[in-house]
Amino acid sequence: MYSRILKLRFPVTEVQKPIVCDLAREYDLQFNVLNAGIYPRKEGFMVLEVSGSRQNFKAGLGYLKRQGVDVQNASQEIERNEEKCTHCGSCTAVCPTGALYVKRPEMEVVFDQKKCSVCELCVPACPPRAMQVHPTDQAFFK
Repeated sequence: MYSRILKLRFPVTEVQKPIVCDLAREYDLQFNVLNAGIYPRKEGFMVLEVSGSRQNFKAGLGYLKRQGVDVQNASQEIERNEEKCTHCGSCTAVCPTGALYVKRPEMEVVFDQKKCSVCELCVPACPPRAMQVHPTDQAFFK
């Protein structure tokens, strides 16, 4: 089983089409939506974990690109600079996966990187800029 986390950007002309469902139906790929923002008459985005055979993954990737979808490997990770973090909790309000949460009763912000979908919503939400994006060395076909 081959699995990758992908960031997809849908052009305004494609947001009404069942493109992701076609990945499951036509290419026998499984997907888990980690984050999404799809709005009528606007560009959309999704962060997906896609799994299947390597051959089907490659074919599904080609399909997405033919549909005009910008596909990027989520070859980056979010890190928190502990020295900058003031534990204000602003990041917890925007984190869709619960990777950032307030530990009670200590009232300190905890970052569980394993739960992070790399949606990057915490980066601009952090007043002291403690949340940072760092590239990793992942490639599509390792």
